[in-house]
Amino acid sequence: MKEKKYFGTDGIRGEVGGKIMTAEFALKLGRAAGKVLGQLSPSNTIVIGKDTRISGYMFEAALEAGLSSAGVNSLMLGPMPTPAIAWMTSSMHASAGIVISASHNPYYDNGIKFFNHFGEKLSDEQELAIEAELDKEFTTVASEKLGKAKRIDDAAGRYIEFCKGVFPRQQSLAGLKIVVDCANGATYHIAPKVFIELGADVTVIGNKPDGLNINQDCGSTEPQILQEIVLETGADLGIALDGDGDRVLMVDHYGEVIDGDQLIFIVAKHFHKNKKLTGGVVGTLMSNQAMEVELANLGIPFLRANVGDRYVHQLLKKNNWHLGGESSGHILNLELATTGDGIVSALMVLVVMKNEGKKLKELAKEIPLYPQILINITIENAKEIAKHPDLITHAKCIDEQLGNKGRTLIRASGTQPMLRVMVEAQDENLAIQFANELKETVENL
Repeated sequence: MKEKKYFGTDGIRGEVGGKIMTAEFALKLGRAAGKVLGQLSPSNTIVIGKDTRISGYMFEAALEAGLSSAGVNSLMLGPMPTPAIAWMTSSMHASAGIVISASHNPYYDNGIKFFNHFGEKLSDEQELAIEAELDKEFTTVASEKLGKAKRIDDAAGRYIEFCKGVFPRQQSLAGLKIVVDCANGATYHIAPKVFIELGADVTVIGNKPDGLNINQDCGSTEPQILQEIVLETGADLGIALDGDGDRVLMVDHYGEVIDGDQLIFIVAKHFHKNKKLTGGVVGTLMSNQAMEVELANLGIPFLRANVGDRYVHQLLKKNNWHLGGESSGHILNLELATTGDGIVSALMVLVVMKNEGKKLKELAKEIPLYPQILINITIENAKEIAKHPDLITHAKCIDEQLGNKGRTLIRASGTQPMLRVMVEAQDENLAIQFANELKETVENL
């Protein structure tokens, strides 16, 4: 397959005003996406949503103009979680959906990602088709064929009702004290209402976005303040969403973080026990080895996809399974949503807690994770270094020493100029030692 010029693991992403993420590029991208995706449904309409970054205003206007020049209509949703845009794309029978977001990245980055008319991530072929269209001369359809733009004012309310609908009608969250961290991102006006309207006693943090504070000292990438507030308020648990709302991590009543692997296992075990698990579970190359071991003990098949929720989705569809995700908190249940959804995933775990009559801490204890040391090394030529023979040889040597008690993983980030070095081992000291050895090898290269 031809190598992509702009698209990474999850859409197109970069520093605002840098090589790619400019208003001019977004204008051209809007036209190219309109040409390729506009005809996926008879509506000839594409939904556009964004997170709370200040640059979202600029990219929203540029994309809308580009789509109009291609003769495609726009439905503007304003600040909305990524999974909400996927759901709205499908429910409104739109041709495609566009999300303006850089997910968990800081405010000075932004990105543009797409959903097809089913609310699913684009195929490689569709992304390559958009890139091919980008290389063509910018043209505009005749004036009478220009696309129109319309703002949808009740999008948040519609999505709140969808989220509440995945929670059993005969149950309630009454009696649960929850702290919700919205990461000053796209869920700030949605997540609190979902949990409050389902009956929980909710304390909210990270719900005052100013365009610059998204993911800053908050959310699923920095849950320290959430951990502190859970302890201070005596809450039963905390819920940490990321900037665009497609990830979730949780915090138990002791203030300890429960990651995506543990949350997936909790749900999978409950589904399996109640004969509601279709097939097995899909994780990624980064999924903790403990999950693979504990699922096998239950007789649940487990497969690893490449890192990225789109690859988890592809493997789930291929096997006709429904449940999977990443340790970072991207969790997919294809019976409920077409993409990772932080709010829906948190609700799944809360249902398990209610049905099992257990605290989050008790459920998480059933999967003791192997210590995992991850070192992120900022480097421009990460892809080349990841394939270097010296680094590969060193990693294989460590794998041989660890045997079945650990493993290494070296991969270039698909969204940032970064090489990720991971060592997992039952012995944490060994994991630290080997991770530092690999880091030194990278630095020498």
